[in-house]
Amino acid sequence: MIRRIAIFFKKLAKSPRVAKILMFLAIMGPGIITANVDNDANGIATYSVAGAEYGYSILWVLFVVMFFQAVVQEMCSRLGAVTGKGLSDLIRENFGVRITMYLMLVLLAANFANVIGNFAGLAAAAELMFGVPRFVSVPLGAFLAWFLVVKGTYEKVEKIFLWACLIYVTYIISGLLAKPDWGDVGRQIVMPSVKPDLPYIYMVIAIVGTTIAPWMQFFQQSAVRDKHVPLKDYAFVRWDTYVGTIIMAFVTSFIIIACAATLHVKGLKVETAEQAALALAPLAGKYASLLFGIGLLNAAVFATSIIPISTAYSICEAFGWESGIGKSFKEAPVFLGIYTFLIVAGAFVILIPGIPLIPIMVMSQALNGILLPFILIMILVLVNNRKLMGNFVNSRIFNFLAWFTVVIVSILSIILVVMGFMPAKGS
Repeated sequence: MIRRIAIFFKKLAKSPRVAKILMFLAIMGPGIITANVDNDANGIATYSVAGAEYGYSILWVLFVVMFFQAVVQEMCSRLGAVTGKGLSDLIRENFGVRITMYLMLVLLAANFANVIGNFAGLAAAAELMFGVPRFVSVPLGAFLAWFLVVKGTYEKVEKIFLWACLIYVTYIISGLLAKPDWGDVGRQIVMPSVKPDLPYIYMVIAIVGTTIAPWMQFFQQSAVRDKHVPLKDYAFVRWDTYVGTIIMAFVTSFIIIACAATLHVKGLKVETAEQAALALAPLAGKYASLLFGIGLLNAAVFATSIIPISTAYSICEAFGWESGIGKSFKEAPVFLGIYTFLIVAGAFVILIPGIPLIPIMVMSQALNGILLPFILIMILVLVNNRKLMGNFVNSRIFNFLAWFTVVIVSILSIILVVMGFMPAKGS
C-alpha cells in the first residue's frame, strides 16, 4: 500500500501540470501581496462607507477597478523582470534627476500621510473592537512592522506577508454571516441601479482612486526585481499579478456586501471602518463584527509595513543608494533609515492628542491623485521602449487597453483631487 502511494506521488511530481503549479507557488508573492495590501485601513473605510450608503449597487465598480489594476501592475512587473531595475531607477535614467526628485518628494509626503492613516485605523480598531488603548497598540504595531523588515530576510518577510494575506478571509466570512440576498447581489452586479447624482459618482471615483495608488507600482516592480525570475518563467509572474487583482476584488466585494446586507438595509450610515465593524454586531452577530475588526487590524499592520518599504525602495533606487530587505543598517543605512523614520514618525503623529486626521487624509488623496497620472504615463513610455524591453514591449491590443486605462484613471484621479476640496468650500 505504501509502495503504491509512493509510486503515485512520484508520477504526480512528473506531471507537467503539477510542475507548473509548483513553479507558480515558488514565484508568487509580489502581485498577491501588493493587491492585498491595497485593501488597507483607508481602503476598507472607503468600501465600508460605500456599502452602507449605496448597498450592492456599487459592486460593479470592482470589476472595472480589477481590470485597471491588472493592466497597470502587469506592466510594472514586466518592467522589473526584464530590466532588473526598480521603477524610480528607470525614471531617473530616462526622465532625468530633477523630475525624479520632484516625484520622490510628492511620493514621500503622500505615503507618509497614508502610513498615518493606517496607524489611525490600527488605533481605532484596537480601541473600539478589543479595548486596547492606542498608547499600547500603536507602539506595539510599529515595533512589529519595524522588527519584521529590519531583522528579516526577503524570503522570510515575503512568506509572512503571504500568510497575512490569508487573514483577509475574515471579510469573506463576515460577509457570509451577514446573510445577504444573493439574488439581489447578482442582479446589481449585472444590472446595477446606478444613481446619476454627484455623491454616487464621487464614491465611484473614490473607489478607483483608493484601489490604484502610486506606491503599488513602485513596490511591485522592486519586489519582482528582487525575485530574480528568469524571463522564460515570466508567465508565472504575470499570473501572480492577475491572481492578486482577482483576490483583491473578491475580498473587497465581501467588505461591501457585509455592510450592504446590514447597514444599508437598516438605513444606517457610517464614516469609518471601525464604526462599520461595531454596527455589524447587533445586525449580523458578534462574530461577524469580530472578524471584520480582526481584518481591519491585520490590514492596518500590514500596510504600515509595506508602504514604508515601497517608499524606501523608491527613494533609494531614485538616487542610487543601496536598498533591500535583509540588509543591515551598515549595508543600507538610507533604506532602513527611511523605513524606520516613516514608521516611528507615523506612529508618533497618531499618539498626539487631538491631531486632526481628516486634513491628513485629504492631503494623501490629493497628492496621490496629482502623482498618479505622471507615473502611469511614464510607465507606458518605459514599457514601450524597445531598447529597454526588447520583445517584451506592449502588443498593439495591450497598448490600446493600457492607454485607455491610463487616460480614464488619470481623469478620475484629477476629478478626485478637485472634488476632495469641494466639501470644505460648501461647509
